[in-house]
Amino acid sequence: MAVDWSEYRAVLFDLDGVITPTAEVHMRAWSEMFNAFLSARAIHHPYTAEDYFDHVDGKPRYDGVRDFLASRDIKLPEGSPDDPSDALTVCGLGNRKNEAFGHVLRDEGVAPYPGSLALLDQLRASGMPMAIVSSSKNAPDVLDAAGVTDYFSVVIHGGIAVERGLPGKPAPDTYEAAADDLGVPHETAVVLEDATSGVAAGAAGAFGLVIGVDRGVGADALLKAGADIVVDDLMELTGLTEEGSA
Repeated sequence: MAVDWSEYRAVLFDLDGVITPTAEVHMRAWSEMFNAFLSARAIHHPYTAEDYFDHVDGKPRYDGVRDFLASRDIKLPEGSPDDPSDALTVCGLGNRKNEAFGHVLRDEGVAPYPGSLALLDQLRASGMPMAIVSSSKNAPDVLDAAGVTDYFSVVIHGGIAVERGLPGKPAPDTYEAAADDLGVPHETAVVLEDATSGVAAGAAGAFGLVIGVDRGVGADALLKAGADIVVDDLMELTGLTEEGSA
């Protein structure tokens, strides 16, 4: 997939599922939390991978909880972000999921996708400014665990979004904030996303190029959400083969 990177002034990456395979860890944590919750309530309509893509993927944590519960017509109190993980509130469930994610990250670690690392190396060598835009408050820990923190001069994560009062994806505000922090016009920045909500955020923000990364949601869904092009792996954007030759 040919992209003339010289036409752009910055690249804005989602993290989970784009740089690192932590989307899979998030999926597992969500599944464990929601299915335990549903089982305890004797609800025999289990949470599935389809629910992840439809209601959770790419969104701020509590938005994902809220949207999934609405899909099952379940109402819980909102609670507050400092709720304990056993609280039967939207925030309590979100915190329970976050605990499960943290345990897996600490126990198993994470490494970046080889193709993503190849693109990061190529862009850094060209002097391209890069940012991470993630709905997850865990983004700094994931970047550190994967050893890729130094590639990014700007990191907009879920905690930063809350501090600044920025709505999460599919609103474009967090991507716009990253471009602003890098000091580049929005139309000169590229967005890379694997979630339909994130792709929609890029499309809504009128960025120069929105690249969908298909890690399971499907190319058609990413294109429908607003992606200009879709790739299966970021290696396709380097002009290199997996062996590293042109």
